[in-house]
Amino acid sequence: MPEVDLPLNLAGSAQPPAGGTTTSSILVIDDEVGIRESLEVLLSLEGYTVRTAADGDQGLRILELENFDLVLLDLALPGQSGLELLPQIKDRQPELPVIMITAYGTVDNVVEAIRSGAENFVQKPWDNEKLMADIRSAVARHRAEEENLQLKRTLKQRYNFSNIVGKSEIMLRVFDLVAQVAPSRSTVLIQGESGTGKELIAKAIHANSPRRDKPFVPINTGAMPSELLESTLFGHVKGAFTSAVASKKGLFEVANGGTLFMDEIATMGLDTQSKILRVLQDKRFMHLGGIQEIQVDVRIIAATNTDLRQAVRDGRFREDLYYRLNVITVDLPPLRARREDIPLLAQHFLDFYASENDLSPRKLSADALRALVDYDWPGNVRELENCIERGVVLSSGPIIGSDLLPGHITGRSFQDALLEHNPNASLFDILEDIERRIIIEKLERCNWNQTDAAEQFRIPLSTLNQKIKRLNIEIKKKGKE
Repeated sequence: MPEVDLPLNLAGSAQPPAGGTTTSSILVIDDEVGIRESLEVLLSLEGYTVRTAADGDQGLRILELENFDLVLLDLALPGQSGLELLPQIKDRQPELPVIMITAYGTVDNVVEAIRSGAENFVQKPWDNEKLMADIRSAVARHRAEEENLQLKRTLKQRYNFSNIVGKSEIMLRVFDLVAQVAPSRSTVLIQGESGTGKELIAKAIHANSPRRDKPFVPINTGAMPSELLESTLFGHVKGAFTSAVASKKGLFEVANGGTLFMDEIATMGLDTQSKILRVLQDKRFMHLGGIQEIQVDVRIIAATNTDLRQAVRDGRFREDLYYRLNVITVDLPPLRARREDIPLLAQHFLDFYASENDLSPRKLSADALRALVDYDWPGNVRELENCIERGVVLSSGPIIGSDLLPGHITGRSFQDALLEHNPNASLFDILEDIERRIIIEKLERCNWNQTDAAEQFRIPLSTLNQKIKRLNIEIKKKGKE
């Protein structure tokens, strides 16, 4: 039996696992009695509930009856090997993390285990401190994923919010307010920094209102000059201006009976503001160049990332329009004010972009997640989403480490991240690793079609194949890993 170090304070009180609670449970599947007993003592002292099984069949029977946060699985088992058992565990519980344990690890075994969904691979005899760090990290991620799924179910059942993620107290208050105001006819003003998800909240209000079966029409009012904006909102008749070669409906007509979401409302000119005010007051407007009034029933949800009250004081925004819009205000917090939501949001985007790119599920390493939680996110949720998408696209395996995060988030340069893994890396090593990552990213975007990738790189296919071979890049099946 491999020698295993155990803590000396066997009579001491167990401490709950980091990132979890005393209810976290682990299944150990190993045919050696000594290994099972050693792990049971070690894990119990850390506050985990532990079940053990001597072979794969017994382990599968236990999994059918109980829920676990992690499985420690021996590679060499009687009957079915751990590698044969792993896919069966994943078929039953795809999200359940599995750490493989073996005294006979080979590169092929490691690669096959990771491809089959193993979280990690531990060699006997192991280091207790490192093993427990791996276990805490895996359990914490599993708990976050489960919590994310449960949160989505709860939000969908309670609010019919499909793409909004958050469990923080400040976001739960936002959800309650949205659910309360959605059924009304009142105008809503959503305030928050750029990237906080103002349009998602507007869609949630619309989806939970009696107008849900009518159009939801968004427009960024800051993205176009005044004349084009007015034509887009109100429509025009043929000949109203030089390029008006045909009459055209405006978005108020398109949104009739539904909701018009006007983002960056503070950027509108004062003339346009007065026309918006009239629609709010009278529910009527005219096409540009027209003489006939058109009546509509449209709910307006406006959004801004600036202080409208200050804009009123500065004379840049009409005071009467401000009060018309500001019937009900929803203030969205910046991401730095709800850091407890970052793991949930990160996992949400990991799942989305892995599916979007036809990849197997991705997870963040403990150091990567810590870096995300510690960062201030000036670009808010949108910046986090872009960061996760980048990590998913650049990843070559199921775990996304901090080296795949932008350097300004981790506080390290790309070279720092590389040197952390290999302190003796030469300039050649660094350049080679950069080249490898660029080629993998391009192959990912080309669905692993080498011909397409070579064309986009503007190099011969033979040159790309030589680089793939030299850099030891494993080509994946198209569309899947």
